[in-house]
Amino acid sequence: MKTRSFCSFFSLKHFITLCTLPRIVVAESAWNGYTPTQSGSGLFTSFYVPPGAKGYFATSSLLLYKGCWDTNYSPLFENKAIRSTSQKKASVSLSFDGTGIELFGNCEKRHGNITVRVDSQPGIVINTYCDSSHPRTGQRHYAKYDLPLGHHTVTVVNEDGVFTVNGFVVTRVATSSPRSVSSRGNSPTWSLTQKGSTGVSAMQLAITSNKHAIIIDKVEHNPLTIDGIPVWASLYDLDTHNLTPLKMESNSFCAGGAFLGNGTLINVGGNPVVADHTSPSDFGDLDGLQAIRLLEPCDSGSCSIYENHDHLRMASPRWYNTVVRIDDGSAMIIGGSKKGGWINNQTVNNPTIEYFPPKDIHGSKGLPIQMPFLKDTLNSNLFPIAFSLPDGRVFIAANNDAMIYDWKTNIERRLPPIPNGVRVTYPMTGTGLLLPLSSQNDYEPEILLCGGSTVDDTKAGSEISSQDAASSQCSRIVLTDEGIKAGWEVDHMPSARTMPDAVLLPNGQVVIVNGAGTGISGYGNVLNQVGVSNADNPVLTPCLYDPSAKLGSRFTSDSMPTSDISRMYHSVATLTPSGSIMIAGSNPNLDRSELKYGTEYRVEWLDPPYKHAPRPEILTFDSSIDFGRESNLGVKRVNSDSNLRVVLMDFGYVTHGVHANSRMVYLDVTGRSGNTLTIKGPPNGGVYPPGPGFLCIVEDGVPSPCVKILIGDGKGPEVNPEATENLLKSTQVDQYEKSKAKHSKGDDDSE
Repeated sequence: MKTRSFCSFFSLKHFITLCTLPRIVVAESAWNGYTPTQSGSGLFTSFYVPPGAKGYFATSSLLLYKGCWDTNYSPLFENKAIRSTSQKKASVSLSFDGTGIELFGNCEKRHGNITVRVDSQPGIVINTYCDSSHPRTGQRHYAKYDLPLGHHTVTVVNEDGVFTVNGFVVTRVATSSPRSVSSRGNSPTWSLTQKGSTGVSAMQLAITSNKHAIIIDKVEHNPLTIDGIPVWASLYDLDTHNLTPLKMESNSFCAGGAFLGNGTLINVGGNPVVADHTSPSDFGDLDGLQAIRLLEPCDSGSCSIYENHDHLRMASPRWYNTVVRIDDGSAMIIGGSKKGGWINNQTVNNPTIEYFPPKDIHGSKGLPIQMPFLKDTLNSNLFPIAFSLPDGRVFIAANNDAMIYDWKTNIERRLPPIPNGVRVTYPMTGTGLLLPLSSQNDYEPEILLCGGSTVDDTKAGSEISSQDAASSQCSRIVLTDEGIKAGWEVDHMPSARTMPDAVLLPNGQVVIVNGAGTGISGYGNVLNQVGVSNADNPVLTPCLYDPSAKLGSRFTSDSMPTSDISRMYHSVATLTPSGSIMIAGSNPNLDRSELKYGTEYRVEWLDPPYKHAPRPEILTFDSSIDFGRESNLGVKRVNSDSNLRVVLMDFGYVTHGVHANSRMVYLDVTGRSGNTLTIKGPPNGGVYPPGPGFLCIVEDGVPSPCVKILIGDGKGPEVNPEATENLLKSTQVDQYEKSKAKHSKGDDDSE
């Protein structure tokens, strides 16, 4: 090294106990700041310049140094050089145009405190010490992403110890400061506000409590870190917009998820370890294809994700799977691909289902069960749209086909094809909902499927264009014998969309947001890519769907605000307990990017008109309601003579247009006394599968804020020890890794 000096300027504890032993660590984790020993890459560095951003290395002439600084040269450093000082009050400044700034430097035991100041804002003191005798290079010491677009100056002052500069990165995305967007048209008034950042790209989203949402991404250079290493999961505080980074072991790229009967969240499947750009030497990630990740109920916000691949895994690899909570509170894991790739095909298709916890059913002894439907629906059949039905069976749509699956008898009932050749699952992605259920029609189920594409799924990417038109079609079917015989009813959205998100509101209406007017899902595959996006022409104005209106008059977008953020591939949206719709994500990129259709961390909040009206409230409630049991609600009403309904909702697990387990059930009100309502829980686990939900009252179409409750007896799903033991005995940890090795680059480069 050369130096030159100069002077100048669940609980699933019973399941875990059953099948978990102490894990044998076979490699050093990158989470301690070092790469695994077998990688041979030296020390971990988080210094990364996203495409579209601007990097300024330590020796750049645009950095203004004051005081005494040394210049150190080594191939270990970014651009092979760093600058360091031990002089108190020595400083470095950079003037830049952009919306964000990151500072990277070394850390070790000799390093101390620095003060960072941007423009005239108060300085922030940061400790650059780490418990290491050897320098760890390229550590992110400071980041700020919410500056107004314009000219800024960052100044960093050394306070004590050693301070090292590797460089700065300037980000240039639009401002993430709060911004209100006016509605178009007359009342009722909708509003759209930008506020908050997800810290990790929002590929997957679920509301976990009255106050929190979990956000899950793939392995990439996200701004949010633990010990200087980028994470790919975060807990978002819905009230304060603060973030808590969550440590996840395996690559959750395009995983599925659901809540179990006791409230535990499972997240399953994902991507193999990628050998190049986002490699294990950078992130320490494990293979995610067979992974099962558990998040115990953590309403306090003190959350952690549990993984143990030695003793907790799926029987088969699943990339782009869907997970549905069924009527016994367990999870049905549906389909997917055995490897990363793009459009599914017979070689990599996984046309099976399996359960968590594992079941000994139909002779499976905990292993996967073949599903002919998932063979017949190739190629565009990843991320199937699925909902558990009131009779306990499961609706599944894939490609342009649909069926009802009786999991207890292993019988498929095929439904009429989706009209006009519209494909609704990845990569011709549409969205779907189970419309509200009520005892008034004996919980008659009705499915709505919207958007997608008529692109031929047998075409190669070289024959598909980002300019191919999406579909505006919405298809609706009643899943009774009479309804199935009548077939699908066809309607059309105001704008064609692929990759839309459909969100149920407590008043029974549906909001459709996000998506593109042309192209299909994925990146890096088709002609006329925008950046590397397979889609173009983002649809920026939501539309409202009223299921109770007459055909031809159900859609409107007249009073809806228009966003200026493109939300296409890897975008999400969900209802939150306050009644606002949280909109986040969009990342059609291999890694973090700031080119056109780059990685989006800003959050938007779409507020329906009821958010601006006087609203009823739930004052007292039982935290759990068993099936068919009565329970009391203490309420505050706006008008004692109003029409009042009680609604139970599952906000769902959202990813890739799939809102798995999204559900709304009108509960029966059996008595009223003053400000107390007596309600009855759902009749059984078919109408509402046992597990968490959100309860609200709706007065003349205006809902109260929702409160979290648990439906059922609160117990976890039944564990079958023999099935679990057989699964572990019949499979190996990350058993497909060797077969994926030669394909690992393509897994992440091409979806």
